Amino acid sequence: MRNWAVLGLMLCAVQQAHAQTYSLVVQPILTPEQTHRAFTPLTRYLSEQTGVTIRLQTALNFVAYWETMKKGDYDLVLDAAHFTDFRIKRLGYRVLARIPDTVSLTLVTASDVLIFEPEELIGKRLGTLGSPSMPAVRANQLFPNPIRLPVFVDFASATETIRALLQGEIAGAIIPSPLVQNYPELNTVLTTDPIPHIALSASPKVPQALALRIRVALININRTPSGRRTMQALRLAPFVAASPGSYDGYAQLLDGVWGY
Repeated sequence: MRNWAVLGLMLCAVQQAHAQTYSLVVQPILTPEQTHRAFTPLTRYLSEQTGVTIRLQTALNFVAYWETMKKGDYDLVLDAAHFTDFRIKRLGYRVLARIPDTVSLTLVTASDVLIFEPEELIGKRLGTLGSPSMPAVRANQLFPNPIRLPVFVDFASATETIRALLQGEIAGAIIPSPLVQNYPELNTVLTTDPIPHIALSASPKVPQALALRIRVALININRTPSGRRTMQALRLAPFVAASPGSYDGYAQLLDGVWGY
């Protein structure tokens, strides 16, 4: 009997420890290695502030990310407006905080490639991230005619897309606009309409009290030395409060995507 009691206590301890560990996944704009370097400080900060272990989880590409996301397997997610709205409406996630302002995408070519309109890329190789990333969604919007398309080439990260463009492997690329300033050798063809910046949302599996602690920790991130170091590492503006209304309607950008 005593052995069974000890075993029961051990099992409870394991279950409790597991319950105190949560995953945070970031959309795979960067490679898994780059994502780890950039966002591990954020999970470390949130773990310190909330008293639970929050582990960074990476996705290999957007196809794998989308398939797992649809199952509701991620505890905490930091990603774009269309995914955030999708999870709020379909999976019951709660948006906790967001990066302020808006973000857009830019269609670029190498500076020595004289292309001035998207239509000039029809039939040519156009680099983007895999569907249904925001670059892929915007690419489909730019070329709505299914018989007049570029040859879409998927890359694992935005930096890999830019590398291929500058090496002449593709004729154009759609990349996050903030990256353009880092590459003076790029030519801007057009910039898309801005959308709300990325947000962090929590699964219904995350206890409401913990979700509130995470929200407070994010909103106050610039008030502590470790929080300020975290945001410096991310090179993003500090988080602000977010509401579902900020992202309402953006899930419609996924219309036509398999599994939407």
